[in-house]
Amino acid sequence: MPGKEFWKYKTLDQMSPAEWEALCDGCGRCCLHKLEDRETGEVSYTSVACRLLDIHQCRCTAYAQRFQLIPDCMHLTPALVSKCHWLPPTCAYRRILSGSPLSWWHPLVSGDSGTVHEAGISLRDKAISEAYVDAENLMPYLLPEGAWEGDAEPCTAGRHADGPQQPPISAPEFSDRAE
Repeated sequence: MPGKEFWKYKTLDQMSPAEWEALCDGCGRCCLHKLEDRETGEVSYTSVACRLLDIHQCRCTAYAQRFQLIPDCMHLTPALVSKCHWLPPTCAYRRILSGSPLSWWHPLVSGDSGTVHEAGISLRDKAISEAYVDAENLMPYLLPEGAWEGDAEPCTAGRHADGPQQPPISAPEFSDRAE
């Protein structure tokens, strides 16, 4: 079990595996598909999540086997956090790296794993599994600017058999994976 308030005095590199895992707030945002503009490097988030993510619990359904089942699932390490510009600003790994405190809703601060959901930070019921969409056409699922603020509405696009309820969005050429 991690020591009391370890995140206040340890760097990411100093954390034990148990502390590293405990630092994850369980929001599920890292499991969203992201599109990166090849010209500008700007990352846009979609409301489409990895097929292994339980959208209600915001947890991977095959965490121990995720790298075998999803070959491009990223193994986040302390060395990678600074390179992963696509991590949301609320991400505890990013916040600790930058010297920022954890937010009040973080389970390590609140003592309750439900506060990340209550605060509207998690993806709980706001995303759709890639199993139900055309993963080659993620443009209709782009999230609006500010979706990280906890006020994003639940995703309803693509939940009907006849497909998305909005036309595809015209945008610059994107790659399908932010590095």
